[in-house]
Amino acid sequence: MNASITWTPDRPWRGIMVATALPLREDLSVDYDAYAEHVRWLIGHGCDGVVPNGSLGEYQTLTDEERARVVRTAVAAAGDGARVMPGVAAYGSAESRRWAEQAAEAGAGSVLLLPPNAFRADEAAVLAHYEQVAAAGLPVVAYNNPIDTKVDLTPALLARLHGDGRIVAVKEFSGDVRRAYEIAELAPELDLLIGADDVLLELALAGAVGWIAGYPNALPASCAALYRAAVAGDLATALPLYKSLHPLLRWDSRTEFVQAIKLSMDLAGRPGGPTRPPRHPLTGDAHAAVRSATEKALADGHH
Repeated sequence: MNASITWTPDRPWRGIMVATALPLREDLSVDYDAYAEHVRWLIGHGCDGVVPNGSLGEYQTLTDEERARVVRTAVAAAGDGARVMPGVAAYGSAESRRWAEQAAEAGAGSVLLLPPNAFRADEAAVLAHYEQVAAAGLPVVAYNNPIDTKVDLTPALLARLHGDGRIVAVKEFSGDVRRAYEIAELAPELDLLIGADDVLLELALAGAVGWIAGYPNALPASCAALYRAAVAGDLATALPLYKSLHPLLRWDSRTEFVQAIKLSMDLAGRPGGPTRPPRHPLTGDAHAAVRSATEKALADGHH
């Protein structure tokens, strides 16, 4: 396999970095022991590292103490802090920088940063935001999610952020796979990371060197096999896997992605558990669809 698409300590944002779901007990307290075991299990089943405190980890509902402890737990469980890329999103740039500094103190290897999301930030605000967080000293991976943030990190803006040394990679979640080619033209040294599970194959073939992933929380081995075949251009292996897993992968791009992935984890025997309000459990057709797709994947031998 091409060394440029594999995880290395000097480029720890590459490979499969799982945006970890956070196991909660029935009283909605964080089960740190279960989380530590989950991090070890993911790395032991073909994943390269973890991304705690992303949206899938329900960071918006955590206290400061919980959020910091999640990072420390992930670093200790991973065995190598370089394998941990905490999300450091916050309403204020100063707060995001403090979370980046906390990640550095905990021994993490990089951080994942959304643009300002308290308002529709203009280019100057975006540039200043990333400059302030980059000053904490860890490599910064930008997270482009214009659907939720209403701020679009366009290929031209990404090229400027990278050219100024503010970011090393981008988690591309716009869903527009055509952007991969424009990013490569404008910023050829910027690492493209797959940001949505249901465009994995398309972005892998377009040159992605990593995947910030959701569904490996439930099915890491099969997802790892899919990713490695896709980035290697092995369509004979990747395409059947992709088609088989896509009924689940597409939930990563839906509003209920946290609940869906946690339900799949529960069905697969992993510590998913409930979600904190305002998220509520899946019901009706959505619950039935996720359950059916998960049970079929498990029956087909995915794990």
